[in-house]
Amino acid sequence: MSASDVLIVGSGAAGLTAALNLADRFKVTVLAKGALNEGSTAWAQGGIAAVLEPGDTFEHHVEDTMVAGAGLNDRDIVEFVVEGAPAAIERLTQLGVPFATEGNALHLTREGGHSHRRIVHVADATGWAVQEALQRAAEAHPNITLVPDQVAIDLATGRHEERYSGAGNVWGVYAVDRGTGHVNLYTAKATILATGGAGRTYLFSTAPRGATGDGIAMAWRAGARVSNMEMMQFHPTCLYNLEVKNFLITEAVRGEGGRLINPTTGKRFMSYYDAERMELAPRDVVARAIDAEIKRYGLDYVHLDISHQPPEFVRAHFPNIYEKLIGLGIDMTTQPIPVVPAQHYTCGGIVIDRDGRTDLPGLYAAGECTESGLHGANRLASNSLLECFVFGESCADHIAAHWDALPPVPVIRPWDESRVTDSDEEVVIKQNWTEIRRFMWNYVGIVRTTKRLQRAQARIRLLTHEVEDYYGHFRVTPDLIELRNLLQTAELIVRSALHRHESRGLHYTLDWPETAAEAVDTVLVP
Repeated sequence: MSASDVLIVGSGAAGLTAALNLADRFKVTVLAKGALNEGSTAWAQGGIAAVLEPGDTFEHHVEDTMVAGAGLNDRDIVEFVVEGAPAAIERLTQLGVPFATEGNALHLTREGGHSHRRIVHVADATGWAVQEALQRAAEAHPNITLVPDQVAIDLATGRHEERYSGAGNVWGVYAVDRGTGHVNLYTAKATILATGGAGRTYLFSTAPRGATGDGIAMAWRAGARVSNMEMMQFHPTCLYNLEVKNFLITEAVRGEGGRLINPTTGKRFMSYYDAERMELAPRDVVARAIDAEIKRYGLDYVHLDISHQPPEFVRAHFPNIYEKLIGLGIDMTTQPIPVVPAQHYTCGGIVIDRDGRTDLPGLYAAGECTESGLHGANRLASNSLLECFVFGESCADHIAAHWDALPPVPVIRPWDESRVTDSDEEVVIKQNWTEIRRFMWNYVGIVRTTKRLQRAQARIRLLTHEVEDYYGHFRVTPDLIELRNLLQTAELIVRSALHRHESRGLHYTLDWPETAAEAVDTVLVP
């Protein structure tokens, strides 16, 4: 057993921000599922949205967020996050993040759904630079212990106490060590889930391999509500390449003039779907437009073309994308890029308040695993990293302010493996993983119907019985843990989608094509 003051599950932007804000007063342990930098933060190409340009205002940023979110956002939360952005950028600058500059000011780019240039960036690799700076600071702090290769299984709650108190508190997590296969118990007075999203529920996703909805599934099993799980964002422009999967072409390419072209007709097509905003329409609109063109013309992909811009401009703004594509035989300064939509971001998740508190005493959450009210029915580009910084700090602030009121950790039972054996059927895990991701893509994708959702739900019921039986009889492995969480998250997505009898933002169903007059969250209660 390992005990600390505060336990953080996840080593990305949200988790490390919380850790750095707590470590001057408390002993903090941060668990990473794999390597410390393998999470979604390092994959973020675009940047961080912040009002820094003369003529831009907080109100403009708030309205852009609300419009993208189709009115499902919580305005108070949107204002809270937007107003916290400039300070977050200042703190990152002090940590050494080398943001792009123009003269004496930060260079700001523009992305879809934004009315102004307000995206602070490090070329096209902002997430990587942010991850490096936060990780470097965390590694240097004596009160932060970073533990890689720990795959969280479940939250330690009242039912794991030696003497059950009935209080319903969360006391940490059980996690399996990838190297040894041993299950460790990590306890703390306060636990923060910063585990990222659930992109790998889908066959095609820009998310890293570990985005399997772990925090959402663990919180749900422990008794926390989830909300708006049907709101899965599909990024319009993922590179179409049979050898290289999941390579994202950042929104900023369209922000800097990239045009979407039908390769059969040779014409721009966004005027048929959103004549005013064209390629700069919100992601849900652009993703549905591309999906419609692909289906209408029987295409494998559409073209994203920025070759009309000067070559030196393209190479300067998108150096990493340029080098990646050159290696694949595509020169984006002279050729169009083949792109398709792919799952990109989980807008729903664990219900939290402004302080990052969940329904469960002692449990906080921040980042993509949450539904804070910021994103609503569709995340505005470059608001994701911003949410991590603001809520990572909010969690830390609330824990510090209420530390004396948190009860001491009781004796928690160790993990019990006395009635299980090693599996001799690992092929079952691989088969079920593939099946889940395929039917989620086909039935619960960009365009949905009730019949498709019901088909997915029927498959989930059958697989749940099979996976739970497997989980109950064999020792846990990282693959089994992820499969269990994928299936639980898929069930929540489908159930939420069946509850919403309208089309709003990212949830578009042919059976309910109109948007209801009132925007209401889909809240599921365990």
